[in-house]
Amino acid sequence: MFGAIIGDIVGSRFEFNNIKSKEFGFFLEECSFTDDTVYTTAVADIFLYNLDSAPAMQKFCRDYPDAGYGGWFFQWIWHKEPKPYGSFGNGAAMRVSPPAFLNRHNNLDDAFPLAETRTHSAPLWRRLPKRCTALKSIISKPPATNIWTSGL
Repeated sequence: MFGAIIGDIVGSRFEFNNIKSKEFGFFLEECSFTDDTVYTTAVADIFLYNLDSAPAMQKFCRDYPDAGYGGWFFQWIWHKEPKPYGSFGNGAAMRVSPPAFLNRHNNLDDAFPLAETRTHSAPLWRRLPKRCTALKSIISKPPATNIWTSGL
């Protein structure tokens, strides 16, 4: 979760002004949290305090109305009876870190069933947990067999 939030803040100034360099400053004055941090924090709260997902997400997002939400989601934030609205699921990745972090000492497969029903209705979200579990198995291998450190 910390990595997701730090990455959001550091990368915020590049969201609509991409760069290809790996040389850039961190935590500059023009950096700020975005909707990604609001979502991540809201999902963590939903799981920590067993909150009803839609009202909790709406409250968090209403508290930070200028965080940069997409158009459909912004309308959903203010809807009196929020329902799934046909999201494309591009927010799915930011919803993965809280259940994974909170369940880090257990099997990740156990962390996602509740997450997928409580935080996102798009099919992409439902495929993401298996991909995260696969990634965990890759990065948890000893360094000699880890593809991220073996130079592949």
